[in-house]
Formats: sequence, C-alpha cells, structure tokens
Amino acid sequence: MTSAPDTDWRLAVVLLVLVVAAAFTSRVAGLEVERDHVTAAVRAVLQLAVVSVVIAAVMQSLWWSLAFVLLMFAVATATSHRRIGAQPRQSVWVALAIAAGAAPVIALCLGSGVIPLNGAGVIPISGILIGGAMTASTLTGRRAFDELSAHQGAYEGALALGLPSTYAAHLVIQPSAREALTPGLDQTRTVGLVTLPGAFVGVLLGGGSAVEAGAAQVLVLIGLLAAQAITTASLLRLIATGRVVRGDLRAVHPR
Repeated sequence: MTSAPDTDWRLAVVLLVLVVAAAFTSRVAGLEVERDHVTAAVRAVLQLAVVSVVIAAVMQSLWWSLAFVLLMFAVATATSHRRIGAQPRQSVWVALAIAAGAAPVIALCLGSGVIPLNGAGVIPISGILIGGAMTASTLTGRRAFDELSAHQGAYEGALALGLPSTYAAHLVIQPSAREALTPGLDQTRTVGLVTLPGAFVGVLLGGGSAVEAGAAQVLVLIGLLAAQAITTASLLRLIATGRVVRGDLRAVHPR
C-alpha cells in the first residue's frame, strides 16, 4: 500500500481550493500576483501531466533518460538566463556556470554507484541538482547585478585607484554570494527539524524505509551544497570578467 495521494476528484477539489486561497490572499493583501498564482498552478498541472507520461516512457531507456536530462538542463539555462536579464548571446556562459556545479556532482553520484545508472536513478538526481544549480545561478546573478548597479560609486572608485575592471567588480559583487547560498544552507541545517524535503518524502511514498529515505536526502542536500557553491563561484567570476552582464549595465561594466 502506498501513501501517495489518490488521484481522484478529492485531489482536484483540494488543488482548486489552494489556488483560490493563494489568489484571494494576493488580491486582498495587494500583492498583485493573483494572476501569476493561477497561471503558475495551471502550468504546473499541465506540465506535470505531460512530463509524467514522458518520464514513464523515457525511464525505460538510459539513452532517452540522458536526453531528457539534457532537456532539463536547457530549460534551466534558459530560465536562469531570462531571470538574470543577461544579454542574449551570453546564455552559453550561464549554461557553463550551471553545468560546472551540477555535472561533477551528478557524475560522482552515478560513477560511484551510489545512484544506479538507469532511468529511475539518472532523472531524479539530475533534476534535483540541475534545479538547485539553476536557483543558485539566478540568485547569484540578480544579486550581483543589483549590487553593481547600487554601488557604481565604489566600482568607479576602485577603477580610479588603478584596479583592473575584473577585480573592481569582484570587490563589489562578492559579498552578495552568500545570499544565493543561504536557502540551501538553511535547508541542510534544519532538515528533519523543520522540513522533510522531497527526496526523503519521495522514498517513503515509494515504499522505502526511513533509513533509505534519510540516506537519499543526505546525498541530495550535500550534493546541492557542492553544486550550488560551484555554480555561484563560477557565475561570479563570469560576471566580474564581463562575460555575463545585465543589459542596463553594459555601459558601466566591463571597463
């Protein structure tokens, strides 16, 4: 017997109530994102319905599973690139930063045999790590560009002292890096005490033991710490060197 939710009319009612609650709260509180709540919910249902069918099919083949991972990576890159507001041709550098964080961790998990090299193993761990690297990339880029915009005086002052553009930019944006890593750090510190994250719950819902669920979650959390740290460090370097620049800062950086 599984503890997964039943996919019947009760699930549909609960989902509808939750969406209405989110949209209503947004409207009453003046948050002005009620339409976004509804749109996001509808997209989530439709996308997961399609993805569930696709994953069930591609998981039967390792090669198709790897192809699906590449698709996830492409979507993650496009999403982070758009959120950062970088120039169109710079998406390759955003992709490099995400890959620098996610790829080594995925390779270690699969190459060591800790995660089985099959569709059921490749897709979940890759999706979690790529998603975490995407989040780190987005937060790093947005905070770094906000800092560069807000502290142009400090940047210009460093240049006036004769510092190279790369070093001057790094002095300004480096303090923002911690903000991008804080969510992952807090999640890892409080796991089991505040939340029971997805991998843990997923193994339990799949019929695994609590020990197996704990092992899976520890692997995911520590893997995310490594992936996000590498992605953040990589993107900060790319921003400091001017390879990734937000459109409105082109006239300011690099010099």
